[in-house]
Amino acid sequence: MKKIVTLGEIMLRFSVEAGERLVQADKLSMHYGGAEANVAISLSNFGHDVYFVSKVPENPLGKAVERHLKSYDVHTNYLIKGGERLGSYYLETGVGQRNSQVTYDRKYSSFSMLRPDEIDFDEVFSGVELFHVTGITPALSPSLKELTLLALKKAKEKGILTSFDFNYRAKLWSQQEAGDTFKTLLPFVDICSFGELDAVYILGLDQADPSLSKEDRLRYYYSKMVELYPNIQYISSTFRTIISASTNTLQGNYFTGGELYQSEIFQIDHIVDRVGGGDAFAAGILHGIIENKPSQELITFATAASVLKHTVHGDCNVFSVDEVAAFANNGPGKIVR
Repeated sequence: MKKIVTLGEIMLRFSVEAGERLVQADKLSMHYGGAEANVAISLSNFGHDVYFVSKVPENPLGKAVERHLKSYDVHTNYLIKGGERLGSYYLETGVGQRNSQVTYDRKYSSFSMLRPDEIDFDEVFSGVELFHVTGITPALSPSLKELTLLALKKAKEKGILTSFDFNYRAKLWSQQEAGDTFKTLLPFVDICSFGELDAVYILGLDQADPSLSKEDRLRYYYSKMVELYPNIQYISSTFRTIISASTNTLQGNYFTGGELYQSEIFQIDHIVDRVGGGDAFAAGILHGIIENKPSQELITFATAASVLKHTVHGDCNVFSVDEVAAFANNGPGKIVR
């Protein structure tokens, strides 16, 4: 069992029923979620000893968050209480050719007001093997930019493997601001998740020859990234083709040691809930790395974990290692007896 820490905001999600617009809705379903919390829950389901660092208000919503995390055996020792409100967002689920839409209500949340001096990283990182954070966290406030950088530096000082998922959100900040911030963080990152568009528009890397295949373009960008930041040992991303809001294809990519490994192309047909699919993939990658899985097995597992997440409501994945492995090996649609 590996000790893992994730840092980020957990929010209350309100979702309309499929086929309704938010302006029409007279009832909403509730779930709790957030990128780093979703990764924490997946890794806990995979059998790891996971701690989630965040800040929530001292009110019934904050208590509900704690209960939610504990229900998946995620430790809440470092869940700080304070501030005025829990961030939230509203999800309007896409149908057919209509995309899903997210409306945030997270300004001045408890987490966005978190200060670096509120966390004792010597205590938080004691005995930890892996630390994970995403680009959403530094987007939320100037103090969280400082906190994210401090956390990554502290982790590296203690010899902890670090993971950073770009997770760029255009509704939170500009590409320029994200790029400037990420460039200060990347020297302290071992595991990184980003795609071709991130390489070009966030990092400003020179574009690959457009005549190349998408696989060769990805090899180009990932090789450039390792040249710029030789500390980065593992890079991952997915290729997603959107046929409709309920039918996608998904293929995982994993780059290490100068080699690109890819999963098979999975067809996801009928998507129940796409939110959190990327976090399930990230957790699968991290699980494979810390368990020293062979690269091809690792990327197949991570992609299968993401595919399964699309079949359940809510932000977080609820499948075990054995369930993901069985799906990856046996394929979809069978009755497991």
